[in-house]
Amino acid sequence: MRLSNSAITGLPGSIQGPTYDRAALTTGIVHIGLGNFHRAHQAVYLDDLFSKGLDHDWAICGAGVRAPDAGMRDALMAQDCLSTVIELSPEDASARIIGAMIDFVEVAPDNGPLIARISDASIRIVSLTVTEGGYFVDAGTGTFDPTHPDIVADAANPGAPRTVFGAIVAGLRARKDAGIKPFTVMSCDNLPGNGTVTRDAVVGMARLIDPALADWIALEVTFPNSMVDRITPATGDRERALARETFGLDDPVPVTCEPFRQWVMEDNFCNGRPRFEEAGVTLTSEVHTYERMKIRILNGGHAIIAYPAALLGIEYAHEAIAHPLVRGFFRKVETEEVLPHVAPVPEMTPAAYLELIESRVANPAVVDTTRRLCHDGSNRQPKFIVPSVRDGIRAGISVNGLALLSALWCRYCAGQIESGAEIAPNDPSWDMLVATAQEARSRPRAWLEMSDVYGDLAQMPAFSERFEYWLRMIWQTGTTATLETYIQS
Repeated sequence: MRLSNSAITGLPGSIQGPTYDRAALTTGIVHIGLGNFHRAHQAVYLDDLFSKGLDHDWAICGAGVRAPDAGMRDALMAQDCLSTVIELSPEDASARIIGAMIDFVEVAPDNGPLIARISDASIRIVSLTVTEGGYFVDAGTGTFDPTHPDIVADAANPGAPRTVFGAIVAGLRARKDAGIKPFTVMSCDNLPGNGTVTRDAVVGMARLIDPALADWIALEVTFPNSMVDRITPATGDRERALARETFGLDDPVPVTCEPFRQWVMEDNFCNGRPRFEEAGVTLTSEVHTYERMKIRILNGGHAIIAYPAALLGIEYAHEAIAHPLVRGFFRKVETEEVLPHVAPVPEMTPAAYLELIESRVANPAVVDTTRRLCHDGSNRQPKFIVPSVRDGIRAGISVNGLALLSALWCRYCAGQIESGAEIAPNDPSWDMLVATAQEARSRPRAWLEMSDVYGDLAQMPAFSERFEYWLRMIWQTGTTATLETYIQS
């Protein structure tokens, strides 16, 4: 069955569909970046809310600012913007059809259709999932980079911007000029202080164009910080076959995910919001405490698991955490070097959260890949690993295992796993990483001299000396022997 508004009225009882009248929905949110995570997370929360008979004026309109987004638009518009979301538990799989999205803006190089849509007063939230690396942050300063060529180009041509932030600024400017209340900008990306980072990018972009506009945005627009969580693998032939063969659904872009999901958010909205709390969202002023727990233990933990596993030729995350050396490495580093810097939240201690993460990664039904977890290390390591290193150095506790993790990442970026098989490019800066990793084989400090990743850690012996020790050992004795040495130490 191909998804459509007419088809979902005849769904079999095994598949949950919208229980509300989609024709009565009106748009209140434009979401930019219609990847798998958004459709398994924010869209599901809103679908739950609509099913309670609440807030039907907050439906989603999709949008994109990259040429590949047009392919997703074509696929979703062909099925009335419906999405198949398949939750995978160790015991079984369940499918539901998500109807919270009702339109998708045309994708254009100058973002004209997007700007027009977000200029409309009916849009009260613009939300984003544009990846951790999509915020134009200068890794050296940790702040918005106004010198990035894409930002400079948008500042010179603000009427036809090519970046998401140029488009947001153009939409806000149109609303200001028309006397229309601004929208909230709500990042749903997985980076520390995502609302603050987004505010820096939007205000920074505006300041290059019109300082008065920047001042208005800083005063009138809100950027709530949030923490988002759900393991959502990439979609491929396996996922499409699962939708087709298990559930009889012809969907070229289904989403698979784990049953667990979490959304923690500041209640900081300048133009109203859906009743997110009725759908299970935690609204709190303590987002950063939840965020640190998740980013340090889960996202950092993904790296701890993925790089040694990938070097050993382990393809899937659940197989990696079942490997005694990978699991031993993960437990030791997390317990000794990550958890000491994480505070509890009302629902969970750091130790209990670690147990939860291990059980989630071990779910064999999700079929998450180590390659996905290794992706984009140049953006993820500074956010998920380096902060724990700095905390450890400040506290005078060991950073030995985190140094080994950095050495394993360096070895991975040399471009071959231990069997000799080539690693396909897996980072936006892959060519540079490969060249640096190969130089680091004979001069380990070359790796730590990537200041956009490590800052001044090359000058901190507590970390740099251990990194050099472990990298030389990995090249000399291999990953297995190195992990054994570390675990037994």
